[in-house]
Amino acid sequence: MIIVVVRQQKSTRAVEASVAAGRWKSGLESLLARTARAFRRVESRRNARLLVTAMMAHLDRRNCRTLAEAAGEAGPWRFQHLLSRATWDDAQVRSEIRAWVSEHLGDGPRVLAVDETGDVKKGASTVGSSGSTRGQPGV
Repeated sequence: MIIVVVRQQKSTRAVEASVAAGRWKSGLESLLARTARAFRRVESRRNARLLVTAMMAHLDRRNCRTLAEAAGEAGPWRFQHLLSRATWDDAQVRSEIRAWVSEHLGDGPRVLAVDETGDVKKGASTVGSSGSTRGQPGV
């Protein structure tokens, strides 16, 4: 088993760049095929595919607007709809992801990437921005 611990943003890019594009794309296709039944509409499946793919892009910030731009969408509306109003079975998606990961972490070589970078909140006027963090940067 190979364990990769990411401690800085610069290292994250190096780790992401080292993954063969064909390998993760085929794995993603396999995973999305398994989760397809959880989405009632083909549009939701399409938007989930676009969102997951965009989340793997090299972006400094990830929100619906930047993810939509990375996916080639005109605006964030499709992703916002998927995350807030579309009908899909999140429990089934989690279950399929868990099963897929278990199957692929079988007997062969494995990689575990632990991202310890965290996101430091820098705003002074947003709720909960008094020096708190998501994750533990610098640990």
